[in-house]
Amino acid sequence: MKCLLSRYRGFLPLLTLLIGIGLGGFLPHIPLHAVATDRAETYLIATGLLDADVEAVYFLDCLTGDLLAAVPGKVTGGFTGLYRYNVLKDLQVDLAKNPHFLMVTGLADFRTGTSRGYGGASVVYVAETTTGKAVAYVIPWDRSRWNSRTPIQDVLHPIGAINFRNAQTILPTTKP
Repeated sequence: MKCLLSRYRGFLPLLTLLIGIGLGGFLPHIPLHAVATDRAETYLIATGLLDADVEAVYFLDCLTGDLLAAVPGKVTGGFTGLYRYNVLKDLQVDLAKNPHFLMVTGLADFRTGTSRGYGGASVVYVAETTTGKAVAYVIPWDRSRWNSRTPIQDVLHPIGAINFRNAQTILPTTKP
């Protein structure tokens, strides 16, 4: 038996690989989507998925409150979609109080069945820690405009806000 194992030891990795490839053909393929966030002094940056193969990059200028989303072009390269919004009013920020912003993206598909959807597949959340407020924004994503390769300039849309310091329960109450 020991002699038999030593004779076929070199084939074990190959056999394992073949089994893995065989099983991979029967299992469902689930794509992985990763987002990135970072900050440097007075700027925040994050990425978020808009569609199956399109991603936006979000920039927040902490000195002015300007939120910018840029979408790469379909074929030509560069950025052909620009979306802007100033978050200071929504977050009730007083710039004299040295605000501290946080920004992340998440997945939430608000698109409708029409060609002009309400938003892409991502939401960007901007929070400010001195006020305790956070607001969610979406890009009014229109894939047909993006496919036409024409430059797009539009406004980000706020879709909801919360005071995370004084948040009340929003779950429906049950009857006794």
